[in-house]
Amino acid sequence: MAFVHLHNHTEYSLLDGATKIYDMVKRAADLGMPAVAITDHGVMSGVPELAEACDKVKAETGIWVKPIFGCEIYFTADSELKREGRPNTNHMILLAKNNTGYHNLVKLVSESHVDNYYYRPRTTFEMLERYSEGVIATSACIAGIVQEHLRNHDFDGALEWARKLAGIYEPGDFYIELQDQGLSFARRSEEKNPNAEKKTQREINQELTKIAEILGLKTIATNDFHYLVQEDAYAQDIMLCIGTNACVNTPGDQRFKFENDQFYMKTEEEMREALKDFPEACDNTVELAEKCNVELERDSILPKFPLPEGETEESWFRKQCEAGLSRRYGDPWPDDVRERYEHEASVIIQQGFPAYFLIVQEYIQWARENGIGVGPGRGSAAGSIVAYALGITDIEPLSNGLLFERFLSVERVEMPDIDVDFDDERRGDVIEHVRQVYGEDHVSGVITFGKIKAKNALRDAARVLDYPYSTGDKLSKLIGDASTIKQALEENQDFRAAYETEADSKAVIDAAISIEGHVRGEGVHACATIICRDPMADHIPMKRDTKGGGIITQYDGHYTPDLGMLKMDFLGLRTLGVLTRACKNVNERYGLSLVPEELPIDDEGAFALMRSGNMDGLFQVESALYVSLFKRLPPKQFSDIVASIALNRPGPLESGMVDDYVAVASGKTPAHYYDDRLRGVLEETYGTIVYQEQLMQISMVMSGFSAGKADRLRKAMGKKKLDVMMQLKDDWCNGAVENGYALEVATKIWEDAEKFAQYAFNKSHSAAYAVLVMRTAYLKAHYPNEYMAATLSSYMTKNDQLIRYIASCNHNGTPVFPPDINSSNMEFTPIDEGIRFGLAGVRGVGGKVVQAIIDEREANGPFTSLHDFVNRVDASVYNRKTLEALIKAGAFDSTGYTRKQLMYFLDETPLLDSASKRQKDRSSGQVSMFDMFADVEDSGFEDDVPEPDGIEWDKRTLLAFEKDILKMYVSDHPLKPYERSLRRVTKYNMGELSEREKPIKSATFAGMVTNVSVRRTKRETLMATFDLEDTTGHIECICFDYEKNQEAIHEDAIVSVKAKFEATDRGRQLVVYEVARLDEKLESNDFSGYPFMELSIKAQEMNQITASRLMDILHANKGNDPFVLFIEHADGGRTRADIPLGVNSESAPLKGMLKELFGRKVWTCASDKAREKSVAEQIA
Repeated sequence: MAFVHLHNHTEYSLLDGATKIYDMVKRAADLGMPAVAITDHGVMSGVPELAEACDKVKAETGIWVKPIFGCEIYFTADSELKREGRPNTNHMILLAKNNTGYHNLVKLVSESHVDNYYYRPRTTFEMLERYSEGVIATSACIAGIVQEHLRNHDFDGALEWARKLAGIYEPGDFYIELQDQGLSFARRSEEKNPNAEKKTQREINQELTKIAEILGLKTIATNDFHYLVQEDAYAQDIMLCIGTNACVNTPGDQRFKFENDQFYMKTEEEMREALKDFPEACDNTVELAEKCNVELERDSILPKFPLPEGETEESWFRKQCEAGLSRRYGDPWPDDVRERYEHEASVIIQQGFPAYFLIVQEYIQWARENGIGVGPGRGSAAGSIVAYALGITDIEPLSNGLLFERFLSVERVEMPDIDVDFDDERRGDVIEHVRQVYGEDHVSGVITFGKIKAKNALRDAARVLDYPYSTGDKLSKLIGDASTIKQALEENQDFRAAYETEADSKAVIDAAISIEGHVRGEGVHACATIICRDPMADHIPMKRDTKGGGIITQYDGHYTPDLGMLKMDFLGLRTLGVLTRACKNVNERYGLSLVPEELPIDDEGAFALMRSGNMDGLFQVESALYVSLFKRLPPKQFSDIVASIALNRPGPLESGMVDDYVAVASGKTPAHYYDDRLRGVLEETYGTIVYQEQLMQISMVMSGFSAGKADRLRKAMGKKKLDVMMQLKDDWCNGAVENGYALEVATKIWEDAEKFAQYAFNKSHSAAYAVLVMRTAYLKAHYPNEYMAATLSSYMTKNDQLIRYIASCNHNGTPVFPPDINSSNMEFTPIDEGIRFGLAGVRGVGGKVVQAIIDEREANGPFTSLHDFVNRVDASVYNRKTLEALIKAGAFDSTGYTRKQLMYFLDETPLLDSASKRQKDRSSGQVSMFDMFADVEDSGFEDDVPEPDGIEWDKRTLLAFEKDILKMYVSDHPLKPYERSLRRVTKYNMGELSEREKPIKSATFAGMVTNVSVRRTKRETLMATFDLEDTTGHIECICFDYEKNQEAIHEDAIVSVKAKFEATDRGRQLVVYEVARLDEKLESNDFSGYPFMELSIKAQEMNQITASRLMDILHANKGNDPFVLFIEHADGGRTRADIPLGVNSESAPLKGMLKELFGRKVWTCASDKAREKSVAEQIA
């Protein structure tokens, strides 16, 4: 005897099923069940995971559980598929009997989603007929159409539907499904009537059995399980509440809820007991399962590349490669180039991948020809000379020591993975081109499934258990950096204490643990695209993206390559748009034809820029970590940038790998290469194994590993696969000894590799991204106005980043000016003096207005006044609000009129009406004497334009209006006079906090208070929310003790704030403890209560050695006090350098080291200022 569960819901029945697929298969194996099915609501998303889980359980236990692939569809009797009101649908189970049935099921489920979705993915009777071959069907649960009629006391109707449905399928392939979880059902129309007559499931099962007997059908027993074991019923109910936005204590008649806890994966004994009157129904599950035999197809179904006539994929691939090599290297090719090409081409052809490379080459070439920025490469593909020849990558692999075997080898039998970066604003154009080339239904996006993570699990659990928001929020913050709740309970003392001592916290945490890790919802992969030889729905189920409406797979992208699909990542990279804009700016201003791909990557000016620390806006290297690294190890050549990208990651930084590297690179520690024969592999990184490729090269050079075997070692060490590592260690040591290396050397390298291999980085990726670093640095070094204008334009709609970069521009000698009708373009515009704010960034001024302004001034010259403007620009494209916005933003300042006077013209004179009437007269053919003779001097018909009166609003009013329109201060900032003073109060600025990920337990912050909102809490106390703003940005603040701090929390007050900084998935904020006014201190410049340190160094005292030693001293004396360095020049000028770290300003060792380095006292700190003040007071 045996039993098979055939109607089962996993977590892919979103927020309804709570069964993990692997756990389901493992339980089936433990219970001795020979097979298990997956039948999620309307989708087949879990199919490949079920196949994988069955293989995994077989490998672990030796027990084979056969996967049965199916779906619980939503059947509609409405063949017209009306879209009126909520459609009536019924459940029905479909199972794939064989591969033909699998493909038919895939097509049916896809059509139900893509074409027929309305509230549900609907399947019609005609579709069931069309896709019936190879499919087994059952009547499903109480929601099936047969059971629906029985529930409503319509036996004849039930019989007729059973007959119709059975007639679709091969004899014996339609089953009547029996269930008994101990429930009873009223007629559908009376289900809310507590006194309605009800039928038990046993009674319905008897009627179903009678129908089966009449029609000669068989019955099967199912349990429609939604969770694995009985104890999981509570977790599944919580999931239901999350999905329906309800609470667990909401009465069952007011929310969707399962009536009992019987919907779990029961044992055979439990199933036979529940359906003891129908033993044949349990027996028949095994018979049905034996019929189902589907093998998921994994043969490659690469799309067919459109070849020229007479060419094969191989011949055209070779021609394209060889033409590219001649273009890159000239004719004849160098010997090493020819040798590398022949090797790579043979591997690619042998693996059957020429079409893959041709496909990628085609859409990259199309993008370039259509002005779309393309990245120089990413990932291991940058190590291929074939990719370089085809223009897929743009970095020469031989001179940069990049390995093809990191990408492909004869022993690595898997699809290549070439990801491509495109200008993020035009990435969609490339995907649309691919659709046009290969067919709309051959290309799709890829689904993703979001899991319930620890913090969200706590918040969700608190909400559905009907606790206040603060309960879940407190626990989610208390969890800290732990990745799971169980980890937090083990490692976090405060979190564990809350669990052990607070009943509410324990209830929430227990509930959260039960749902953590389950699938919560679906999304769309940000960059993955599938391209298929055939229509996608011939092979995998499709659906519509629930938000954007695009066509996406139902299978996660993780599985699609295994099913033979070509998955490619089309990534959007903002930097590529910046490069294109910047080159366009340079071309327009200077007539130079700059092309991003042709910019040098070895420019001294670019290296000097990075050594100076002025790196805002550069690709990848603008963070404080890179500023610090480049201070310690100034870049002088391209390979330094490659290494920095590999090193500046959490692993190498936390392991001490970076410190070791810097010590050797700066000459403080001698380099060692283990054995001089390995010098060629390790010399560029001073003896440190920085790159994965170096580990591979050592294994090949020293131990004689093949390229494929070296790649296996790389993977094993990087992922800490100890079993594989141990298999390879003997070969490593024995091979080294055979090649004349000492065993001690081989063992030492192995030990070092074990330690650092998990931090070693893909050199091909580092090198490709270093190219982008150098291109951005080149443009910023030589064309700062043009480059930073392009950078600002890329953030046009992102206010926080815009404020930060404008502050950076102003700080680094590229001032940003308000918009101007005579010099601003649509976006930020480079000018000789700096950058003009783009007209499209003025709130209330649309693109149509801006274009009209630009067209008119280009046609007829600059505008001389507001009167000139309204007479010349088409009045139909602007209104009074448009002009007000332009005036208050400063766009008319260049005409010589004050903003106040211009607003007077707008509000108090008939300027607009007169201009509008004159334009209407012109358009109707009426020309006034003013129009006819306005340009003739002394004609008496000139426009009477008042002279500028020079009377302006006060600074505060002017800036307030400017900020209201531009969402930021541009012409000036209220805090600008106090920037230096505020740096003594805090080492943090708001721009840095807006991107910071790590929390700060307690610190002092400073800035100006804006957007104050005060409200009463449930405890009848007052709390305040406000923004704290400085010249670099702003951050949200929350103060729960408003009454204590209300004196300081006022609009435009300049304050210091003692607070905790939080960076959560919901944003960044300061939780404020104390607020103090700084106004008086700013006026008197008295900051004696705030520790700080300033260094004043003469320019001639600073060189590379001194700078490196200074950074070492500062790192050795880290603290919380702000630190600023001033460089004094011979001409009396002074340059400020903000160092992105704090120090202990009262540290005697720090002061001693500084005095030893410079031979004199070069510092000023708070205690010095305090003593000076005290002495001055005593003298007075």
